Amino acid sequence: MIKTALFDLDGTFADTAPDLAFALNETLKAHGKAALPFAQIRPSVSHGTSALIELGFQYTALHPEFESLRQQLATIYAANIVRETRLFPGIAELLQQLATRHIQWGIVTNKPAWLTEPLLQGLGLFAAASCVVSGDTLPERKPHPAPLLYACEKTGGRAHECVYIGDAERDIVAGSRAGMHTLVALFGYLGEHDRPLSWGADAQVETPQAIINWIDHHNQTQINNGRR
Repeated sequence: MIKTALFDLDGTFADTAPDLAFALNETLKAHGKAALPFAQIRPSVSHGTSALIELGFQYTALHPEFESLRQQLATIYAANIVRETRLFPGIAELLQQLATRHIQWGIVTNKPAWLTEPLLQGLGLFAAASCVVSGDTLPERKPHPAPLLYACEKTGGRAHECVYIGDAERDIVAGSRAGMHTLVALFGYLGEHDRPLSWGADAQVETPQAIINWIDHHNQTQINNGRR
């Protein structure tokens, strides 16, 4: 039985792309560069501030200005963290449906805590989460399974009773390595070169409603099997 639903944050739980795109474009403009169209930025958002600097400035992490630019972007983002960020349509209803089924939920993200916590607080959901595991909570980050196993520990659950939902390959790899069920959020920030069918998830979901449908079907199957 699924007793815990764990979510990636950017591109799965919250639509953070507008505010991260704003931060990137403000950083570009500060350095005399043209802003990028939102459609070009959106697929990179799940990969964090480093990916946004690579996209906007065409610099690798070895460039001497890379880290200072990344920090500048992060500072602008922190000051605008819930400027336009909202839950994806259907997530609020999904959380209500989980509650009626007595299924707890939490967040496991590679986003650092100094950004994760204000974002969730701004959305009014930090206290409601059974656990919040950020990218710097542990020494390891996804695709390492440790953050997901730590979330299990914090919620008092077991890995096979958890489902992890994410929009990037590292999410599915981390969840699988942790021994969890995994779902790909196709409504997230997938790029044209992403091939989610090859990631080995239990299923791909087009909407948040499809998440609860999958959980219900899985749990009903377990009940039926237990009656045989």
